[in-house]
Amino acid sequence: MRVVHVASEVFPFSRSGGLGDVLGALPAQQARLGAAVTVVSPWYADIAQPVREVWRGALDAPGSVPLADVRVGELVQGGVQFLFVGMGAFDRPGLYFPDDVWRFTQFARAVLPALARVGVTPDVLHAHDWQAGLVVALGRLAGLRAVFSVHNLQYQGRWNLIDGAGWTGLPDWAFTHEGLEFHGDVNLMKAGLVFASQVTTVSPTYAQEITTPEYGEGLEGLLVRLTHEGRLSGILNGLDQDRWDPRTDADVTPFADVAGKAACGAALRAEFGLDAAPILGVVSRLAEQKGMDLLIGALPELTRDWNVVVLGGGDPRLEAGLREWDAHPRVAFAQGMNEPLAHRIYAGADAFAMPSRFEPCGLSQMIAMRYGTLPVVRETGGLVDTVPHEVGFRFAGATPQALTRACAEARLTFDDREEWTARAEEAMSLDFSWDGPTREYLGLYARVLSSPLRPLPGPVDA
Repeated sequence: MRVVHVASEVFPFSRSGGLGDVLGALPAQQARLGAAVTVVSPWYADIAQPVREVWRGALDAPGSVPLADVRVGELVQGGVQFLFVGMGAFDRPGLYFPDDVWRFTQFARAVLPALARVGVTPDVLHAHDWQAGLVVALGRLAGLRAVFSVHNLQYQGRWNLIDGAGWTGLPDWAFTHEGLEFHGDVNLMKAGLVFASQVTTVSPTYAQEITTPEYGEGLEGLLVRLTHEGRLSGILNGLDQDRWDPRTDADVTPFADVAGKAACGAALRAEFGLDAAPILGVVSRLAEQKGMDLLIGALPELTRDWNVVVLGGGDPRLEAGLREWDAHPRVAFAQGMNEPLAHRIYAGADAFAMPSRFEPCGLSQMIAMRYGTLPVVRETGGLVDTVPHEVGFRFAGATPQALTRACAEARLTFDDREEWTARAEEAMSLDFSWDGPTREYLGLYARVLSSPLRPLPGPVDA
């Protein structure tokens, strides 16, 4: 089975968050289980790894705007063929920009002809998030079957219909409300949802949540229909357990059991000049989605019982709020993303806070538990699916008070060393490997390949 993944980022070549992590781990595990796997992503200017150019020229792609001077690079790693599509739209430092709808429509138009130029014929396309949604639509027009994975429904790739429709290379009938049109805009997330044979989310609970107005981002009606048609399901993300292994982690003092965490805790305490109170860690994008405003609102109460160490960057207002707290003797804020420091926080903290308003899956809670650090999480999305009641501490309300109460419960439990140790040992024993999810995806591909192609959505009468 030849599987071709298409995504805007893939670790270790490009990464801004969990999407890149998934594309760094899932394809490799699929290859280990016998699939022939190709990953296609943009050839960003910042990619430092040596990529070999294997083709260059103009591509005959659908649409009125020609694709000239396209470059295709190749790198094979871990049994996976990585193809990088280079074009002028990506010849700038960084990953994402305000003109991304235009940039990723150009990338999407290039993917299938680029694959043909290098001799790759997909059995099934697996496209990820809105940046690859147009690839699903173009693939369907070419008779290809596709799985489309929603990693975060909030980001949809919308642009005004007058400009955006012309960029896509799709026929006019594709812009009915049954296609890409969404409140007068082109919606590239919707392209993936409508044209895919199967749609997945990155956790079972999130697949249910997005069929409701609270989490559906205006697409809940379509998602309810997909559910009724048997085309929407959730497959929980795995964790790269080689990259996140406390026994071999070069960024911390390695340990194999809960007792071994003590050295990491002492080192983190010394690094930030913290007192003897337990440490509550946070490694997060600073955004309201992640509930970081709730964390800041809870700090006056949290610092009575906890040291709080936060690593992250994002919303300038949230960064400013945390900088104001950085002078507090029990608060340490490190701005930006720092991979070695993230490892030290996961290993050295006692508990880990994730007060997310919504969380499609989340990897941080899995990493924390692998390091014996107990999560305090809001009951949403993948946090529900990964944090057992007997291990972590869950709360329902998206308020500072609800977070404070859950942390107070964790603090009382921390004083019962026998129970805390039992919870931490259970956390470290949980299996978050990619093996199970990979087999689910391979089974889904097989069902897609054995099913007839769905009819194309046609024009709809007003």
